[in-house]
Amino acid sequence: MISREHYLKQIRGFYDSDLIKIICGVRRCGKSIILEQIMKEIGQKTDNIIYLNFEDESIISNIYNGKKLIDYVEENRKSGKCYIFLDEIHEVIDWNRAVKTLRLHDNSVFITGSNSKILSKEYTDAFSGRYVSFRIRPFVYKEILDYTKELNKECSISDYLVWGGFPKRFEFNKDDMITYLRDLNDSIIVKDLIMRFKIQNEELFKRIVNYVLMSNSRVFSSRSIEGYLKNEHINGSVNTIIKYLGYLEKAYVINRIKPYSTKTKSELAYYFKIYDEDVSFNSLRCLNNRYDLTHNLENIVYNELIYMGYNLKVLNKEENDKEIDFIATKDGKEYYVQVAYSVENEKAYDREFGAFAMIDNTNKKILITNDDIDYSTSTVTHIKLKDFLVMNSLDDI
Repeated sequence: MISREHYLKQIRGFYDSDLIKIICGVRRCGKSIILEQIMKEIGQKTDNIIYLNFEDESIISNIYNGKKLIDYVEENRKSGKCYIFLDEIHEVIDWNRAVKTLRLHDNSVFITGSNSKILSKEYTDAFSGRYVSFRIRPFVYKEILDYTKELNKECSISDYLVWGGFPKRFEFNKDDMITYLRDLNDSIIVKDLIMRFKIQNEELFKRIVNYVLMSNSRVFSSRSIEGYLKNEHINGSVNTIIKYLGYLEKAYVINRIKPYSTKTKSELAYYFKIYDEDVSFNSLRCLNNRYDLTHNLENIVYNELIYMGYNLKVLNKEENDKEIDFIATKDGKEYYVQVAYSVENEKAYDREFGAFAMIDNTNKKILITNDDIDYSTSTVTHIKLKDFLVMNSLDDI
């Protein structure tokens, strides 16, 4: 497995800290690999390391609560600073109390988890600021290129637009890959959500999940989702919809950003744009190979910009009913970014470039498409998707 240096360099400075290191993210995004890579680095200076994976039934059946965990560590640690790695710790009863105790006794504690129990307000308040958290995500394209080279395979941009970046999927042929992704999807929806949150109306929940994940890169409101359900003759209150969306977000399945209004100079409180954590969540729900490449492309750009470290908003220009897909901000620099699959068609060209109308040239304007022709103008820089995917920063243009 490739070294995920992008994340390791964020964590490395905390290796010896008594702060609890929380490594979180959607199931199978590579958190366990990150732990292994941290352990390998620390193992170069000490063998005082304890690793427990609580998805292993032989471990969770014996170390099932906080007291058992503390006892195990005390029996197996060596003198001096001990480095403790607890994978999928949320399976342990009272894990938070055990972790708080362990960090007080010359231990450096690392924990991972795939759902809201790891970062819920109840537990993080109990840590009283004695933790740092790191969000791990599926591969971006640069990581895919490195990993597929290691596997002596290839991954096209089109494949990335359809099947996303869950690391394990690159080890399989296409049929097995789809089986793996379907099983992963079912595991997240059933185990991480329906079972974890004890959802009673499973049918309603699954309908909302399917609708939301198939409608990535679009502006929503809870009312609009309620309207969709009514059209389908399904009863679902706004409060229930809000609750279910919260579950998806807490399990790192979706990401929400709010549109920013140029008229009110504030975020639009009742609207939000949703991006899937991985575009495979959309593609798995498509029939007859009719994949939604247009919206998946925008979703991919969102994921890549987040990886680059940008803070993102949607710009809603109410006065001419236009929308800029992203205001991307980092290090005091701001970019206006518009995304389209292609602007070869004249109507699409006018629509996408027209979105920049009435915006001054104080900040850089960028259009990202899958076209091979350069459509840059005197005021808008066109970036081909194939070039964008290997960039480390928008400053590279």
